[in-house]
Amino acid sequence: MTRPLSRLGIALVLAATAALATTACSPASPTEAAPTESTVPSGNATSPAPSPTPTSSEAAPPADDATCETIIPAETVADFEELGWTSQVEPFILGGTELEGGIQCKWGELEAATDHIQMFGWAPVTPDQAIAAEEQLVADGWMREESPEGIYVTESADTAIYTDDEGYGWTYLFGDGWVKFADTKQSILLVEWPQA
Repeated sequence: MTRPLSRLGIALVLAATAALATTACSPASPTEAAPTESTVPSGNATSPAPSPTPTSSEAAPPADDATCETIIPAETVADFEELGWTSQVEPFILGGTELEGGIQCKWGELEAATDHIQMFGWAPVTPDQAIAAEEQLVADGWMREESPEGIYVTESADTAIYTDDEGYGWTYLFGDGWVKFADTKQSILLVEWPQA
C-alpha cells in the first residue's frame, strides 16, 4: 500500500486548497460543505440509504482531454514538478470495475520507489454505477455523507493509513454523472474536472 505526501507536500496541497477555496466560484465554502453529523468518519457510523445525486440517466461524457496535468490546478502541478515529482496514469477503478473514460493519477518521486505520493482521479459514472458503488463501499465500512457538492464516501478512519486534518482518508465524491477521487477529502477539492 502507498503512503501520501511528506509534511512539505501536505503543506503545498493545503496551501493550494486554501487558494482554491478563496477563489472558487461556488456558493459553498469548504467549511460549509463539512458534514453536520460528524466531522470524523467512524467505522461504526450509520449511513442513510443511498439516494442518488445524479439526475441524468447517463454518465458524463468521457474525459478525452483529461490528463494528470489538467484535472488539478496548474499551480499544484507546478509545485509537484518543483519537488521533482512526476505523474503516472492509471485506470479509474471503482468497486472492482474500471470506469471507461476515467483517469486516476499518482504523483510522487516515482523513480525512487517512494511511498510519499498524492492521488487524484475523475471518471464518468451512471446513477446505477454510483448507487452500487456507494452501497458496496458502505457495506465495507466506509462512511457516506451528503453535501451541497454531492455525496462523499470515505474510508473508515479506523482502517485508513493516512488521514487529513478532519480524519478523512481515501474519498470519493459522486456528482451528476461523474465521480472524483483523492487520497483525502481535503485533497479532493483539487480535482477540477471537467473544466467549465
